[in-house]
Amino acid sequence: MDFEPSSEQQMLIDQVRRFVREEIIPLEAKLDPDSSELPPDDFKRLTDKTKAMGLFGIDIPREFGGPDIDIVTRVLLAIEMAQHRAGLYVPCYGTFGGAGLAQIFEANEDQKERYLYPTLRGEKKAFFGLTEPSGGSDPARAIQTRAERKDNGWVLNGSKIFISNADRAQYGIVFARTDASKGRAGITCFIVDSDTPGFHVRRVVHTLRSSHYATELEFKDCWVSDHQVLGEVNKGFAVANDRLTRQRIPYAAGCIGVAIAAHEMAIEWAKMRTTFGEKLANRQAVQWMLVDNEIDIRTARHFTLEAAEKARRGLPFRTEAAIAKLTASEGGGRVVDRAMQIHGGMGMTKDLPLERWYREMRIRRVGEGPSEVQRMVIAREILGSNLR
Repeated sequence: MDFEPSSEQQMLIDQVRRFVREEIIPLEAKLDPDSSELPPDDFKRLTDKTKAMGLFGIDIPREFGGPDIDIVTRVLLAIEMAQHRAGLYVPCYGTFGGAGLAQIFEANEDQKERYLYPTLRGEKKAFFGLTEPSGGSDPARAIQTRAERKDNGWVLNGSKIFISNADRAQYGIVFARTDASKGRAGITCFIVDSDTPGFHVRRVVHTLRSSHYATELEFKDCWVSDHQVLGEVNKGFAVANDRLTRQRIPYAAGCIGVAIAAHEMAIEWAKMRTTFGEKLANRQAVQWMLVDNEIDIRTARHFTLEAAEKARRGLPFRTEAAIAKLTASEGGGRVVDRAMQIHGGMGMTKDLPLERWYREMRIRRVGEGPSEVQRMVIAREILGSNLR
């Protein structure tokens, strides 16, 4: 496979790179080091710019008015969009627009009218309610939230944890067990309005990520009608699984973007900084750290683009997505750690973005499926699908 960008892709890469360096980074220097939002005037100004660039709503399918960008190009742009302090979890502070939850594009027409189109117009926000306190790595078995038939609808009881944006969302997609005897074939996906009686945001869950926090949710006799079932009853796990697999590719790209930015900072610092009468760049110990950074970045980039290319061609990409997520999240963490080591004390300060990347990159080894689960996915491919 040839992973060199085409001339059209390179033009888009250059466009986004200029946007990050000329618009985002100077503005970010004036914000709190842990900020995840721009002032409203700046947000509007920069959003207008991305619209003028033809890249607003970058993840929206063409049939719904999106810019028709394939997943390989999307990965290349995601790598660029992550290269600033908040870029790992809030690339370009959301000025390229959002597509909402991918599952809503598969909703029926009534649900599209009530949820998809308002989301694309920016009138509604959504959350994705899958992980539970009983476990997130094996959602098919860990889901204990129940949905029981009652009065032409369903009554939900249970809880979710590590759910982003639930306290600001108007609705969410919630997975609940509708048949306890069928394992992963007994899970259904529901659309739940956040003002539904019985739905509660129980608390904010504080993590290494000091902004863009997560929440814990409670469902207590929360009744929703049959019209709120997304897809078919007892087929919700396929909806969740498809999302988790696809999400791993851009998730990996974000890690690569941050790793590239940290690596470039380390190179610049090593060339400038003198200790004991010698530039850091002349010391073998530092050279080897930079070499290891380069190898980690190139490895992750290759595997992530390979996964994206297979997805673009409609080929199976589950194993490739797992390899991409694994190499990018683990390799990216190592790159940031080495960059901090090269910077010495300055690397630990909030004057530089390294410490934020270090904290947030650590989450990436767990988020969207921990490294151990990715290795299980890859092992099943190597040893056979019946491996348990």
